[in-house]
Amino acid sequence: MTTPVIELRDVTVVRGSRTIVDSVSLVVEERRLGVIGANGSGKSTLARIIGGLISPTAGEVRVLGLDPVRDGRAARARIGFCFADPDAQIVMPTVREDIAFSLRRSPLSREERADRVDEALVRFGLTALADAPAHLLSSGEKQLLALASTLVREPDLVLCDEPTTLLDLRNAGEMAATIESLSEHLVIVSHDLDLVMGCERVIRLDDGALTDDGEPGPVIDRYRRDMARARS
Repeated sequence: MTTPVIELRDVTVVRGSRTIVDSVSLVVEERRLGVIGANGSGKSTLARIIGGLISPTAGEVRVLGLDPVRDGRAARARIGFCFADPDAQIVMPTVREDIAFSLRRSPLSREERADRVDEALVRFGLTALADAPAHLLSSGEKQLLALASTLVREPDLVLCDEPTTLLDLRNAGEMAATIESLSEHLVIVSHDLDLVMGCERVIRLDDGALTDDGEPGPVIDRYRRDMARARS
C-alpha cells in the first residue's frame, strides 16, 4: 500500500482560549491539494502543522510517513515551505548566495552544489539576477527566489502559503504558471481561487474546522456562494 502524502487524525491547535484548528482529520494521496477559507479560518496554521513548523495541541500528524516534528531532520529534508512574505525566508545578500544557502547541509560536493544552484537559477528565470541584492528584488522576483531556494533541495512536498497575495496581476499570473509547471507534491493555501482551481482536490476551513472537501469546482462554487451570502 502506498504511504499517503499527508495523514492528519483529530489535529487540534489551541492558543489561549481560542481553538485555531479544530479536530481536523485528513488523508491526502493527491499530488496537489488546495486549502481555502476566510481570514482567520486556520489555513496557515494547518500548513505550518503539516510542515513541522509548529506542533499540534492534540492529534497525530504524518507527512510522507514521518512525524514532521519528532522526525524533524528527516522531515525537513523532504518538505519545503514557502511563506506568504518571501522576505521571511530570504537570508543571504545575493540571489545566488540565498539559493546556495539552502544546500549548506547537503552531502553534495561544492561543484555539485554550484551546478544545482545554476540549474535553479535557469529554472526560475533568475540567471540575470544571480548577483543582484536579494532584498532589492521586486515582489514577484522575491517570490521566485523563495521558490527556487526551497526547490533547490529537491523536496518531495512543497507547501505554498499565499504565493500570489503580495503580487500584482501580471506577477500573480506568472507565479501561477510557475506553480502549475511544478512536478512536486504541493499544498497550496490561497485566497486566489483561480490558482487553487488547478489542484486535484480542495479543502475548506471555517473557524478551524474542516467544512468541505472534494473536487475544486464544487468546493469553490459553494465557498463563493457562502461568501456572497455573508456579504449580502
